Amino acid sequence: MSALSPELSLKLASAVDGMPAFPKSVEKILELTRDVSCTPRDLVQVIDKDPVVTVKILKVVNSAYYSLPKQITSISHAVVYLGFNTIKNLALSIAAIGMLPKHNAAGFDVDQYLLHSLSTAGIAKQLASRLDDADPMDCFIGGLLHDFGKVVLAQFLPIEFKRALDQSQRDGSSLHMALREIIGADHAVVGAMLVEKWRFAPTLIDTIAHQYDTERQNSDLLACVYTANQISKQLRFGFGGNPCIHVLPPEISKKMDGSLEEVIASLGDLNTVFESAKLFARI
Repeated sequence: MSALSPELSLKLASAVDGMPAFPKSVEKILELTRDVSCTPRDLVQVIDKDPVVTVKILKVVNSAYYSLPKQITSISHAVVYLGFNTIKNLALSIAAIGMLPKHNAAGFDVDQYLLHSLSTAGIAKQLASRLDDADPMDCFIGGLLHDFGKVVLAQFLPIEFKRALDQSQRDGSSLHMALREIIGADHAVVGAMLVEKWRFAPTLIDTIAHQYDTERQNSDLLACVYTANQISKQLRFGFGGNPCIHVLPPEISKKMDGSLEEVIASLGDLNTVFESAKLFARI
C-alpha cells in the first residue's frame, strides 16, 4: 500500500484513539506472557484482582463444553485443570470481547464478526504446531485480533465502511480492496495502529499490518493467521464481512505443506473449534 496522506493518518489515528484501553489486569497479563519466568501463580494473582474477568473465566470453565469432573471455584484450580495458556487465552478473549460496541451505524454484524475471529484464533493455534517458529499463544491472539480494525472503522467511519461492505458483497471482491478504494486504507492498517496502542508485541503488530502483503512479511505467525482466516471463511465459521476466500500464496502454501483444501482436509473435524468459538462468544 502507498503511504497514507497526513489528513488520512490523522483521521485514522483519531478513530483508534476513540477505542477504549485494555483493562489494567489484561495489560498485566500481556506483560506476563512476554516474561519467560512467569509462573501460573503470577497469572492467578493478577486475574484474582479483577472480579469481572474472574467471574467470566469461571463461567466458561464450568460450562458443559469442558465437562470437568467437579465445579471449579477459583482461578488457581482453573489453571490446574485447563492449563496456563488456556486461561491466558480466555482472559485476553474476554478483554477483546469487552471492547466490542454493541451497535454501529455501518450495520456491521459484530456477533458474526466475533465468531469468525474466535474461530480463526482457534484454527491458527492448531496450525502453530506445524511450524518451528510459530508460538500457539501468539497465533491465537493474532487470529483473535487480525480483523479488529473493521470494528474501529464500523464505529468511527460508518458511512465509508458500509459502502465498502456493500461493494464487497455486491461484486464478491475482497473487503480490504474495497476499503482501500473508498477510504484510502484497509482494516489491516487500522488494526495494526490499534494493537500498537494496546502495546502488543511488534511481531503481532507487523502480522496484522501486513496480512495482505505476504511477500513482504513471511513469518510463521503470519502464515498461521492467514491460513486460519481463509479456513474460517471457507467453512463459514462466522462472517467478518469479507466474502472473498484467497488461495494460499506460494510461500504460505509451502510452509503449510499444501493448498487451502489440503490443509483443511489434514486438520480433520474442526467443528470443535467452532463450538469453542460459540462458547467464548457468549462470555
